[in-house]
Amino acid sequence: MDKQTLIERIRKIESKREVLVDLLEQPNLGTLRLDVNQALEELDDLLEEFKNTFPEASQN
Repeated sequence: MDKQTLIERIRKIESKREVLVDLLEQPNLGTLRLDVNQALEELDDLLEEFKNTFPEASQN
C-alpha cells in the first residue's frame, strides 16, 4: 500500500469517528458503552499516532 492510499483510508476512518460519539450518547447501551468508549479511545490513539508519523497528512 502506498502512502497516499494509507492517508486516504485513515481520513475515511476519521470521518466515521462521529458515529462512535453518537452511539456513546445513546442512553440504552448498557455494558456495550464500555466497548464503544474503548473503541473511541483506541481510534483517537491511532489517529494521534498517524498524525505524529505523517504530520504532512494532517495539513491537507
